[in-house]
Amino acid sequence: MVKVYEIDYAGRPFRIEVGKMARQANGSCTVRYGDTVVLATACRAPRPTAGLDFVPLTVNYMEMTYAAGKIPGGFFKREGRPSEREVLCSRLIDRPLRPLFKEGYNYETQIVATVLSVDQENDPEIAATIGASVALGISDIPFEGPIASVRIGMIDGSLVCNPGLSRQRQSSIDLLVAGGGAGIIMVEGGAKGASEDTLISALTFAQENLKGVMELQKRIIEECGEKKLAVEVIKTDPALVETVKGMCAGKLKEALSITTKIERYGRIGEIKEELLLALAPDSEEKEKEILSILEDLRYAFMRKGILEEGMRVDGRGPKDIREISCEVGLLPRTHGSALFTRGETQAMVVTTLGTSEDEQKIDALSGWEYKTFMLHYNFPPFSVGEVKFLRGPGRREIGHGALAERGVSKILPEGDVEFPYTIRVVSDILESNGSSSMATVCGASLSLMDAGVPVRCHVAGIAMGLIKEGERYTVLSDILGDEDHLGDMDFKVAGTSDGVTALQMDIKIGGVTAQIMREALYQAREGRLLILKKMEEAISKPREALSVYAPRIVTIQVRTDKIKDVIGPGGKNIKAIVQETGVKINVEDDGRVNIASVDEDAVKRAIEMVRRLTQEAEVGKLYMGKVRKIMDFGAFVEIFPGTDGLIHISQLSQERVKDVRDVLKEGDEVLVKVIDVDKDGKIKLSRKEALGQTLS
Repeated sequence: MVKVYEIDYAGRPFRIEVGKMARQANGSCTVRYGDTVVLATACRAPRPTAGLDFVPLTVNYMEMTYAAGKIPGGFFKREGRPSEREVLCSRLIDRPLRPLFKEGYNYETQIVATVLSVDQENDPEIAATIGASVALGISDIPFEGPIASVRIGMIDGSLVCNPGLSRQRQSSIDLLVAGGGAGIIMVEGGAKGASEDTLISALTFAQENLKGVMELQKRIIEECGEKKLAVEVIKTDPALVETVKGMCAGKLKEALSITTKIERYGRIGEIKEELLLALAPDSEEKEKEILSILEDLRYAFMRKGILEEGMRVDGRGPKDIREISCEVGLLPRTHGSALFTRGETQAMVVTTLGTSEDEQKIDALSGWEYKTFMLHYNFPPFSVGEVKFLRGPGRREIGHGALAERGVSKILPEGDVEFPYTIRVVSDILESNGSSSMATVCGASLSLMDAGVPVRCHVAGIAMGLIKEGERYTVLSDILGDEDHLGDMDFKVAGTSDGVTALQMDIKIGGVTAQIMREALYQAREGRLLILKKMEEAISKPREALSVYAPRIVTIQVRTDKIKDVIGPGGKNIKAIVQETGVKINVEDDGRVNIASVDEDAVKRAIEMVRRLTQEAEVGKLYMGKVRKIMDFGAFVEIFPGTDGLIHISQLSQERVKDVRDVLKEGDEVLVKVIDVDKDGKIKLSRKEALGQTLS
């Protein structure tokens, strides 16, 4: 039976249809927002997978090109591997869903959100997230939702719910917020230097606007939902818990006081081996139970140390930032480089400058898009002392890179007139113990300044955490990997001294109030300002000159009607310039000609060639021209490439000339003076007035 539900969402109809499509999935629905339509499905495996200690959830967001009335590019003419946007949207759906699966659930589960139609105004990711929540909610999968998603913007100082794509470009903030019954679960977005108070107001505004969609989903689940699958939570043997505590509690506390990650992990590994050898020498099932108990003890001891003693595993207090080291210019042949180290997290970040030929061309549903700034994040296994196959970038790398790119992009020069370069920044994480994406932000800022990119100021990033038990809580600055794993919130904030440029928040528990978020934002600001000060000690402003290995791009302006002269028939002229000088040359529709090369002399030669092709005759100026054609009434003379003028027979000499051929022949070089240019651009020349003069 098909059921249709509809509400008004931010002034536009929002419609959910259940029971029409994909009926063999455990749960499915279509969501329509304006003319954007998404099909969301949820499926689980028929049998559980034993031995899992994580939620076996996979989320796939897919954009079909037919949704925008397009045929895919490329040879195969069909959708291929997921684009970066599809990967990022999959993460946006996954992150708020994952914490809401019941503990102990171990059935392989897949969410597929397929964009069927897109109207270029209403966000498919919002429809996809809500659709995934509905599909899970009406299925038998034990999901403790629902959740909803909303985009918040600020236009002309006012907060706006779900601004369309055209209005998003005018917005000073862009936040995608997902929330459930217990409050906000996830935030992803950026801002143009927003204040902490503005962001708190935006998050409060988001919560208010989520209520209508949440109520609609509850109604749908009540009317269409199936009985949920029972999840059996494996109970731990109390006697075994006491045995493990008695054998290792003291040793574990001592190990957790070791401030160095490698040494701490090594000692905990020894404790594990001792326990397993003593209690489970031959039982794999008992081994897993013992390791689970040990992990619970570690969780409890770490959290208790922070809440009751205000002491973290590396010896810091809640607000303390790890020791920071900044170095720039460490790689001799790159255009800009930096090494940013914060505690046991280290990022080597390199900037490369290119031309318009290096822009990234993206075949998006909205049409072709061009990126002149790219930030790529790499996380090699040696950064955490592991051995793994090296493959292409995964969801982690793409997500962290996008977050850092969003934070750094706000300090770049606006438009290609001020700085007509394509910029690529690559962050290689050399060591990791928490907050490598925020180390990337810091390293990118240093590297850009080292490259001479005219950024407005430095931008820095910091990761915040939270430990909360009942009404007691502690906000942590600059969290470690352990504090991320065992804590209740991961809150990454990037910004300048003026305000926030990017943020990402994942909350694992309910009850995180606006006051806690406010405290976290202001504590992040304190830490950010300290980090910015350290960065400014290494380099405080962009270098005045680019690296000698970076291309020099010089922009000259020509009249738009002269563009054809620069290009030439079939590109003849521009190809000749490139062949003779070796430069890269790009002509814009507004008459800007960008000439790039690492060889300054080549750039100068190319400029001169363009000037010759586009120069205009000046009345009263002398030119050395070549006679191209003899006529009875005068001679046509080319005064510079592509431009001819006429010497009338009366202007050939001080004396009367009966036949032009008595004075000139084709191919002669002759000094002439421009005596007139009429409204049609026809040039009149005089040899008579040029006699006796010299060309300067």
